[in-house]
Amino acid sequence: MALCSVDNKNWRTGMLLHHFMEFFGRETASNPCIEMGARKLDYSAANAHCNRMAHAFGSKSLGKGDRLAWIGKNSIDFALLFFAASKVGVVPTPLNYRLAPPEWAYILNDCTARVLVAEAEFCAGIDKVRDQLQNIEHFICLDGDIEGWENYENWLKGQAEHNPEHDIRPEDELYQMYTSGTTGLPKGAVLTQYAIETNTRVISLMFDMRISDTRTVIPLPFYHAAAGISIKCVVSAGGSIIVHREFDPVAVVDSIENEGVTNATLVPAMIQACLVAVPDINQRDFPLLRTMAYGASPIAEETLKQAMKVFGCKFQQVFGMTETTACATQLSHAAHQRAINGEPHLLLSCGRAAAGTQVRIVDANLQEVPVGTVGEIAVKGPQVMLQYWNLPEATAKTLVDGWLYTGDAARMDAEGFIYIQDRIKDMIVSGGENIYPKEVENALFDHPDIIDAAVIGIPDEKYGEAILAFVQTRDGGALDKDALIAFCRERLAGYKVPRAFEFIELVPRNASGKILKKDLREPYWAGVERRVG
Repeated sequence: MALCSVDNKNWRTGMLLHHFMEFFGRETASNPCIEMGARKLDYSAANAHCNRMAHAFGSKSLGKGDRLAWIGKNSIDFALLFFAASKVGVVPTPLNYRLAPPEWAYILNDCTARVLVAEAEFCAGIDKVRDQLQNIEHFICLDGDIEGWENYENWLKGQAEHNPEHDIRPEDELYQMYTSGTTGLPKGAVLTQYAIETNTRVISLMFDMRISDTRTVIPLPFYHAAAGISIKCVVSAGGSIIVHREFDPVAVVDSIENEGVTNATLVPAMIQACLVAVPDINQRDFPLLRTMAYGASPIAEETLKQAMKVFGCKFQQVFGMTETTACATQLSHAAHQRAINGEPHLLLSCGRAAAGTQVRIVDANLQEVPVGTVGEIAVKGPQVMLQYWNLPEATAKTLVDGWLYTGDAARMDAEGFIYIQDRIKDMIVSGGENIYPKEVENALFDHPDIIDAAVIGIPDEKYGEAILAFVQTRDGGALDKDALIAFCRERLAGYKVPRAFEFIELVPRNASGKILKKDLREPYWAGVERRVG
């Protein structure tokens, strides 16, 4: 009988996320596990902390399948949350701390979490919408004493440090991350133990994560799929994590140089910032750095060449989405070497299918298209999500016969390299953050003087893409841009707020009322082969 096949309902026991923490907590107890500033935990202490968290969940009557929401910047406790929850089957739901309070409220209600853990700086924002929250019973402050919030350390105090015994299986839900859709409402992608474990093995193979000597710096936000899988990969190798609360290029470069870093995962904008913002970068030495991974957007050829020269390590690009755990395709180090040795077109590719993964390009009828023909990317593999939370219709549309339809338009060459051309779902990627135009348009529609709006992404050298909003006003005139930005900021996360506006007489639409975004985008993307940032 097959072991843990995604199509096999007769699941057998297999490796679970917390097994790695418990194994290394026993066998290499004194090895470093995770550190942030002066706080450092070896594997024994990290596993004990996870156990206290796991038992604390039970004190709030959280059990298998129950959601726990978390809002905060990167921290040791945030990283260990995933392993603690895995032990008892609680499903963490991390929220993007950059969202506006009304956006938090929607997700908290949708995921039905009964416990919310938040950092002190975000508690006031939650309090603004507390009366809208339908399910939260316990509000816990991670790092302070705030009226109306339970203290996190007090919650954990006195909890048992032994490994809990629960019946957790590979098919069980491990975590739920939210990703927006073209409707403008976030969708909760549910990932299983098996999806994470298999994707972890694939990525560890790519990035040469050797047992125990791996040290990885993680400045990406932990609510992001790439950061989440990085944490899990490091622990699965018994390595150590260097947590950065937020991205600071100087601090990241210092870590890589002085803290024995062997692996780093960044987005291209971060790599570029390291090259530009650290004046003496060319005089630095990084003897232990083996692999630098990047994703979320392509990298400029000159930036890559400079980075390879400066860091002196292997480079890997990963393409994926929350719905594929993290990794669906890989542009390997060998492909990068080919690119800088005379095949620069490969840098426009997001690589080939990752190990154990099938990728095909299909037409509107879900039939595979010939080599070189543009169609939609479809992915099949064990890392594909279980479902969208409480959205059976959206799940059925996205998952068909085991294939996940990504909404990205691409072509594939004869070697299997995939070249993304455009987005079927209109998503904008700015600085590694996914932005869906519908969300921004909905915020603009709230303005009393705006009767129509259309939002697109346009090329931007720094962030890959920038947001441009076409606005049709009630009287046909222009509005004050600064006031409009302030209006949007009250309703949207800062990175979703457009900074550029064009006031037009009429937003172009077809006979069915759909905005003709292709016409709006064309002047800005003319002559650009890859029409994404």
